[in-house]
Amino acid sequence: MSQNTPNPVDFCNVSSLLSNDERALQQRMATFVNEKIIPIAASSFDDGVFPREIITDLAKEGVFDCTGLNNVAYGLICQELERGDTGIRTFVSVQNSLVTQPIAEFGSDAQRKTWLPKLASGDAIGCFALTEEQGGSDLANMQTKAVKEGTDWVITGKKVWITNGSIADIAVVWAMTEDGGRAFLVEKNANGFMTSDIENKYSLRASVTSNLTFDGVRVSEEMMLPNMQGLAGPLKCLTNARYGIAWGAIGAAIACFEEVLTHTQKRILFGQPLAATQSIQMRLAEMSRNITTAQLLVLHLGRMKDAGT
Repeated sequence: MSQNTPNPVDFCNVSSLLSNDERALQQRMATFVNEKIIPIAASSFDDGVFPREIITDLAKEGVFDCTGLNNVAYGLICQELERGDTGIRTFVSVQNSLVTQPIAEFGSDAQRKTWLPKLASGDAIGCFALTEEQGGSDLANMQTKAVKEGTDWVITGKKVWITNGSIADIAVVWAMTEDGGRAFLVEKNANGFMTSDIENKYSLRASVTSNLTFDGVRVSEEMMLPNMQGLAGPLKCLTNARYGIAWGAIGAAIACFEEVLTHTQKRILFGQPLAATQSIQMRLAEMSRNITTAQLLVLHLGRMKDAGT
């Protein structure tokens, strides 16, 4: 592609607004996705199986340890990962925004020392146990309870639609106490902690989605995140996760657009490619415009996050 030929998936050269480090990171992640994720994406989707072997490769790329990266750089990682597969981007978002972040921000020194290195290296997988069937986004309707018994807490309840649930080594479990919402770290082998996977999904098929049951699960006081009380904490975690999702959706859109563009250029009807007809060109132009608009929006949002505004 010559210097004067627009890139169809970056028609307005939004990449020129990135720093050299951000562009280099995006290019490296694009190569990783092309070589490691796209070749297995179709079979993972068809089989409805999360490719656990990709965890080691993701860890080597540093996607679980974003120390030193700004918000735009992290967004670019999410965009490229979802260009390969939405389920894999979802896995990374949960590991980072919904498990590592609450432990780092709301956890004790001992909790951070124990879990953050393992999560960053991919040696431990985490899940975020918040959503309940009767409540959905209505967190105030949470029915999972944690009751203090001596120096321990006893957790009883059920969580649904939990990404990484059955493969997680540690679950960040949100429960109502007599003092309001609190978060607890529950290890996978805890007595009374059971998981079951949701099968035959129509989307996010290469992602593990589980139901979690807590039948009188007993955890020590040391497993409660001490620096958060109420529902502002989980909402803050979700806000950060949604930031990465916004970038990821663009990656999915780019993958769809590239597929359509390739097909319409190769598909010959009435002696010419579909892409040569004005009606198809109008649709392609609209797709390109929407992608560019979204790229500019999330880039500005990332710069605002980096500036603290």
